[in-house]
Amino acid sequence: MELMPDFALHRPTEIEEAVKLRNETEGALYVAGGTDMIVNVRRGIEQPAALIDLSAVKELQEIVEDDEGLHIGAGVTLETVSQDARVLKDFAAVAEAAAAVAGPTHQAYGTVGGNLCLDTRCLFYNQSEWWRKSNDYCLKKSGTVCHVAPGGKRCFAAFSGDVAPAALVHNASVDLVGPNGRRRIPLADIYKNDGMDHLALEPGELIAVLHLPNSEAGLPSTYEKARVRGSIDFPLAGAAVWVKQSDGKLDELRIALTAVNPYPHLVKGLEKFSGAKLDEAVLDEIAEMVQSQAKPMRTTTVKPWYRRRVIGAIARRLTKQLTATA
Repeated sequence: MELMPDFALHRPTEIEEAVKLRNETEGALYVAGGTDMIVNVRRGIEQPAALIDLSAVKELQEIVEDDEGLHIGAGVTLETVSQDARVLKDFAAVAEAAAAVAGPTHQAYGTVGGNLCLDTRCLFYNQSEWWRKSNDYCLKKSGTVCHVAPGGKRCFAAFSGDVAPAALVHNASVDLVGPNGRRRIPLADIYKNDGMDHLALEPGELIAVLHLPNSEAGLPSTYEKARVRGSIDFPLAGAAVWVKQSDGKLDELRIALTAVNPYPHLVKGLEKFSGAKLDEAVLDEIAEMVQSQAKPMRTTTVKPWYRRRVIGAIARRLTKQLTATA
């Protein structure tokens, strides 16, 4: 680890003040729990001139329930989300995903917004400065070659957040606040299939609130990930599943993936199973569809073919589990 660089630290109490500071301070970055950001600073990946600490912004720390649904501030900790009775009851996958992040200490400090905006990860990127320098850096940071796919000019670093896929299956949206004001968009729209530039946020914009709509509340959902160790590790492959069924048949199935692409995303084409009875053949077809849309690369120490098979197996098992218990 490198020594911490010199930087200014700002602690605004209003979200508009935070955005103004970010917009007026060259080289400034937002920080909340800092469980990933500070590691990147210590590794020399980030060298901010200033950090804007969002922990004192009250609007970001609240969970509010109304007729529209549940509104979770981006600064709410993962620990709080994982234990919130309303989230557990109506949006189970989100609570399970929050509880699956790293270990208890990380969950006590890490935030919803931080996990949604987690930087993409790669074996050749998330290393110390001396390691990356000895390897002539990489395309994502300071280099010219992607060591995962040396023949191209595209970065395949994988998005590895847990909360995003769980929120995606519940049709979540987010409030964004930036220099141009406030806007609400579907959560899916903030992600791009680009390991170097995976967030479609305007300069200086931040996530303020995660919205989970009442229309998606109470239906069965769950989240699971595979990782090398049972705690601490980022997912090698993760899936969230949401089901709606009646009379023993599927009305709607949603599956979202993480850690197997540069962005979290909903699996496409699942509408073909509407009205289907979920037998073993249909489950196999669902697993194959998931595997075909998972594109893991050599971004971890685990082989891509294994991660692709694992993501299909997880999605199959969770779908069968939810439909059996619904």
